[in-house]
Amino acid sequence: MTGYIEVFGHGGDVETAASRFGGNATDYLDYSANINPLGPPKEVLEALQQGLHSVLRYPDPGHRGFKALLSERLGVTQEQISVGNGAAESMALILLGLAPRRVGTVEPGFSEYRALARQFGSEVTHAMGREELNWRARPEDIEWLMEEVDLLFLGQPNNPNGVQYPLEVLHRLARKAEESDTVLVIDEAFIDFIPAAERQSLASDINTYPNVIIIRSMTKFYAIPGLRLGYAIGNPKYIQAMTRKQVTWSVNGLALVAGEACLRSGERYEQQTITLIAQERERLVAALESYGCSVTPGEANFLLVHVPHFWTAASMQEALGRRGVLIRSCAMYPGLRAGHVRFAVKDARANDRLLEVLGSVLERSEDQNEDLAVADQENQQEYTQHSEKIKGGRQL
Repeated sequence: MTGYIEVFGHGGDVETAASRFGGNATDYLDYSANINPLGPPKEVLEALQQGLHSVLRYPDPGHRGFKALLSERLGVTQEQISVGNGAAESMALILLGLAPRRVGTVEPGFSEYRALARQFGSEVTHAMGREELNWRARPEDIEWLMEEVDLLFLGQPNNPNGVQYPLEVLHRLARKAEESDTVLVIDEAFIDFIPAAERQSLASDINTYPNVIIIRSMTKFYAIPGLRLGYAIGNPKYIQAMTRKQVTWSVNGLALVAGEACLRSGERYEQQTITLIAQERERLVAALESYGCSVTPGEANFLLVHVPHFWTAASMQEALGRRGVLIRSCAMYPGLRAGHVRFAVKDARANDRLLEVLGSVLERSEDQNEDLAVADQENQQEYTQHSEKIKGGRQL
């Protein structure tokens, strides 16, 4: 039996991979977490070096320096900004502060929406995306869901499929949120990887829609997942409700130092990242399709992939993991199938290695894969049970 390695429900768990496949955690080529392959901007590393003395004092509980820079960049007031220990804390603070009785999700989607909502006592209801829409849900299905819930999470671009909803759909949903007295939480954790002209965002219209909260992450784009930093923007009354539920000093001093340096790092790093991701994503799509994979045409720094016949997410994860490459199984995402996985988009050198290892794995004969598929049946039962467990709730 192979088993899955997402024991905490997320990618990037190299410690679990090392305990399962052997070797050192630092030796793995991790395609299961979607972090900027360029690493942090040099300005961030320099600021951290110079700011090490900040560990000797408490961080600013009001996050004022970081908020001031965000306010200037986003064109909102500081009263419209909440800073969190990663985007996940922003989600938690929204749920704690607003205390919705019923929460809606659009599946497949980020598992933390469901997990946090249930953790804080909300009933979870979901609408399903459709394969013919690249796993987006129909706008009318989301509107129907909004009539049933107090708060709705929507990924933009969505994880794990990496697609955006058109701007006209977002405006439509924002108007529906106000009409139905529902809070629409738009998770834009990966939107910075998309060229500015192609981003579909309501950030510039946040004052127009009082029932919309937008969440963004500094972790992914600026490659600081170990520091944890994110923020939310929205109606000041919601921001105040979130702040009242936040633990003092939940955002550490070095994270704030890094965040300010990120915002001062300039456009060169941002443009290098966007260009690299676009080029390498296109190259990966072509290579994966040549290997017989089906790829959802996403816009972010990751790809939702269905592996070829005779392979499952579990068996592919096992085969690559034993060769030092980690991928994210998506078999447990509601609506997806046993053969769905997610690949991050990295730099050319790392992607060459991925394709080399993947090519060698896919060279297995059909008979060998049939044997592997039979051996994998027990594991697939485990995946199915896990998937059913996390779906939960009601479906519209």
